[in-house]
Amino acid sequence: MAATDGRTGKRPSSVWLTERPPLKRKADQPAGLGLDKIVAATVRLLDAEGLAKFSMRRLAAELGVTAMSVYWYVDTKDDLLELAVDAVAGEMALPDESDTGADWRDQLRALAVGYRDMLLRHPWAARLLGRLMNIGPHSTAFSNATQRVMRRSGLTPDRTSGALASLFHFVYGFATIRATHEERCRAAGMTLDDYFEQVLAALAERPEFAETLELSTRTGYTRQGQSVVEMLDRDFTFALDLQIAGIEAMRDRAAD
Repeated sequence: MAATDGRTGKRPSSVWLTERPPLKRKADQPAGLGLDKIVAATVRLLDAEGLAKFSMRRLAAELGVTAMSVYWYVDTKDDLLELAVDAVAGEMALPDESDTGADWRDQLRALAVGYRDMLLRHPWAARLLGRLMNIGPHSTAFSNATQRVMRRSGLTPDRTSGALASLFHFVYGFATIRATHEERCRAAGMTLDDYFEQVLAALAERPEFAETLELSTRTGYTRQGQSVVEMLDRDFTFALDLQIAGIEAMRDRAAD
């Protein structure tokens, strides 16, 4: 059943909740233009130029058609952005459910890593996830897969939603912050490693950050031959292990 807005009785606006009549190509429609091609071009443009610069006119120019030709396939820009978000959600691999002997922890880690990697490849998607309903077929398949894996953890059903929120909100936050830093570095014409060195140099001159720098050195949060990406991957892996260990701990606490 489609969701409704309890205050107005109207359905939330979403391309996935809107029924459009079957398309019939008009004589003046460009040959070879289709919704799949439009969505693929949208993803390419968003990857290359970001969400702020994206427009239907810019997309039409990329496709070599008029903006009206694009609007023949979608009603609004938001509809197209919803389609693009679901398209990149389709890049995330789902666990093999026929493997009954698979460890749920390994499958949950793989889902989390896949989600992180998708957000890093497509930083614009993270911003849209807070705006759009995200109920397309690929997104829904991923959501269903996470719930099926979590059920195998032994966690009680009333705690499954909270556990999944804790895990994937962590992944979302971690990936979004990293992607933002990477985007800013690209705009400034520097690498993450360059940026890290500049930050350390600036903080070293400020006595109020001495304790922070000392702790970072003691805990190994300095480059020491590692790239910044390697350090971030290390932190992500450990934080992900903490999340999964927390799920196990809460499951065992409930059993006791």
